[in-house]
Amino acid sequence: MSILITGGAGYIGTHTCVELLNKGEDIVVVDNFYNSKPQAIENVKQITGKDFKFYEANILDREKLVKIFEENNIESVIHFAGLKAVGESVQKPIEYYTNNVSGSLVLFDVMKQFGCKKVVFSSSATVYGKPEKCPITEDMTLSTTNPYGTSKLHIEQILRDIYVSDNEWGISLLRYFNPIGAHTSGLIGEVPSGIPNNIMPYISKVASKKLERVNIFGDDYNTSDGTGVRDYIHVVDLASGHLNALSNLREQKSGIFTYNLGTGNGYSVLDLIKTFEKVNNVEVPYIVCDRRPGDIATCFSDTTKAENEIGFKAVRSLEDMCRDTWNFERNL
Repeated sequence: MSILITGGAGYIGTHTCVELLNKGEDIVVVDNFYNSKPQAIENVKQITGKDFKFYEANILDREKLVKIFEENNIESVIHFAGLKAVGESVQKPIEYYTNNVSGSLVLFDVMKQFGCKKVVFSSSATVYGKPEKCPITEDMTLSTTNPYGTSKLHIEQILRDIYVSDNEWGISLLRYFNPIGAHTSGLIGEVPSGIPNNIMPYISKVASKKLERVNIFGDDYNTSDGTGVRDYIHVVDLASGHLNALSNLREQKSGIFTYNLGTGNGYSVLDLIKTFEKVNNVEVPYIVCDRRPGDIATCFSDTTKAENEIGFKAVRSLEDMCRDTWNFERNL
């Protein structure tokens, strides 16, 4: 029996593949390399010393998905595949809804065809929109501010409706906060195309002098130092959360479960920059710019439910996140 990993060559996907392989799981990976490169697959094999089946395909391609299920005994799916840049989604909403929502519908329909009814879905804290309070709990009101977040919320709703129609399904909705860091080997990490959208790869590019400086969008928020506060989680901790979620589905047999994956701690942009400078002994020049429309002051998770129900707790520190990011950057 194998676990199908969609988008398994991506940032979070590769780290999850490593954790699964190290636990002795059999995996099958599918990716179309839109947000990733073939070398990432080879690096996963190098880190683990294990081989696995890989298919280059888009999840919109039903024929290829059927072939994957025909050729492998798939018992569950961890679903990462999709477009993922918030800003880009505002410019390309049709592409985001087509890839993320329509692609997921094709995948779920093929799963149903083959009687595969266990799925761990890569959702996002963006489904909370502008949260009414912090820390954010899983039962808070859901809303979105961009097509990326809306696509994640739509897929969550589709999965809820699938469960209502057939409660033999086991479904885990994992709402990520802000994954950063890299594997300690320095072989896999976040590799954005062009100028990074996310803060940590941007910081590392500035530290390596590939970019001039970090732009901090606003220093007049109601936070300890005026800069925005977010819940940053090490990508390896995040990856391990998928194993906890999958284990829970295997034990429970069926049901639909929703969990925040974060640390439960908020760190400001300046915390991130200063910690990165300190642990790596580098300089990260920055300037303060105007706030960006739609940004909020503070956003961090309540992780109580994940800890109590699936035994998940992030263990890596902000220092670990910064150190591992820089180690990966220097290996590029």
